[in-house]
Amino acid sequence: NRERIMLNAGRGNPNWVAIVAREGFFEFGLFALEESQRARHRPGLGGVAQKEGITQRFKKFLAANSGKEGIAFLEDALNYVNEAMRIDGDDFLNEMVDAILGDHYPTPDRMLTICELIVHKYIEQEMLGSDPAIGSFDLFATEGGTAAMDYIFTTLAENKILHKGDKIALGTPIFTPYIEIPRLNDYELVELEVTQDENSDWQYPDSEIEKLADPAVKAFFLVNPSNPTSVAMQQKSLDSIAELIKTRRKDLIILTDDVYGTFVEGFKSLAAAVPHNTILVYSFSKYFGATGWRLGVIGVHEDNVFDKRIASLPAADREELHARYCTVELDPDHMKVIDRMVADSRLVALHHTAGLSTPQQVMMVFFALHCLIDKKGDYKRMAQDIVTSRFKALYAAVGIPHPENACDAHYYATIDIPALARGRYGDAFAEFLAKSYEPIDFVWRLAHEKSIVLMDGGGFDAPNMSVRVSLANLPDSAYDSIGQGISSLLEDYYNTWKGSKR
Repeated sequence: NRERIMLNAGRGNPNWVAIVAREGFFEFGLFALEESQRARHRPGLGGVAQKEGITQRFKKFLAANSGKEGIAFLEDALNYVNEAMRIDGDDFLNEMVDAILGDHYPTPDRMLTICELIVHKYIEQEMLGSDPAIGSFDLFATEGGTAAMDYIFTTLAENKILHKGDKIALGTPIFTPYIEIPRLNDYELVELEVTQDENSDWQYPDSEIEKLADPAVKAFFLVNPSNPTSVAMQQKSLDSIAELIKTRRKDLIILTDDVYGTFVEGFKSLAAAVPHNTILVYSFSKYFGATGWRLGVIGVHEDNVFDKRIASLPAADREELHARYCTVELDPDHMKVIDRMVADSRLVALHHTAGLSTPQQVMMVFFALHCLIDKKGDYKRMAQDIVTSRFKALYAAVGIPHPENACDAHYYATIDIPALARGRYGDAFAEFLAKSYEPIDFVWRLAHEKSIVLMDGGGFDAPNMSVRVSLANLPDSAYDSIGQGISSLLEDYYNTWKGSKR
């Protein structure tokens, strides 16, 4: 059999790796080992690092290793933490050394104290437009964005904020598992689609946002920038939802997955527009090429509707929740919703071992510091340029102009095949294509005949027979081949149709 090379642009795993923060991480690990060996128990058995004098020893380590990759980053990181964040150097280094050695359970289990401060600063910069008026969020470090979603849905259900049979709105098109999760027996939620308009740069029309005014809709769940369409909400939409919540839906819950936000210049999350109603999920996986590290974070504002909802539950419900959490919290009635997520993440009973592994938290902090230090935004420009150049190459190879949209993350491209057929070969052929073939036929034949694997857009509630192309996971040159393959296959369909009319 003749072997063929498959071009799989189905998955969103990036094929770049952010180097600088990793260099710093591994060099810092060597420093931490030196610190541990200062209190050696036996040969090969170190002890717990000592805080006193740790900054001076670290500066000696930096000087002794000057010129090595990662050392300049560590020096800049310490200076930033000291000067910009006013965090004591000994406190910072002691927490980071103990964390990277991983010799204690995560304490606090929700997130290490200084780690939370630094990641919060990063979230402020990248998700909230650096607006201090928005206030502070409590953060929970999780095993990627997927674990974050698991914990959130569990806690909302266990704490009677969402009930089986409740109606929730989904911003569609959306990542397929997010369509599936609410339907599980665990939740049995009823889904209402709030649909982006393909002809308006994949924005939510006012008529769709108005669906959220229905008091039967308990929550609005979205990915922003969206997946598969890869477009962020415009400020106009953020303002519309903020006004709706302020005036008519003060109780509406917002759950937003903003993993692609850093690929859009000037991005702002719904958490910036409606901070008190929003649960923010962010993952470091895509931006830093770190899907294997499993680095995610949940953010809930210190003053939020969730805690108030729990406090106002009927007495019987509050008693039930008191019994659920009383083994892990002295005052369970006033336990914050985000701390309930931490407990629920370990089935409550195993709460004492909750929390993201501490070396993972250090890596998260180093990624965050890399961008906080980078005042010129050089890393952001490079990451954005990778996907944008592939986006343009794909559309050029298909043979159509690429969309111009300031809100586009360019992480994915969603190509509407019937619309492409209409523009290239006319209405009659486009109608034939839609009526004569199953929606998945195009992606099936693309894989079988052209060795190109794409995702079916219909599975994301995107238009039928659309395709989603990941612009993250293949070499630049592959996107010429993918674009040509799409165009060539469409021509094959056209020739079949033309032949049938003779």
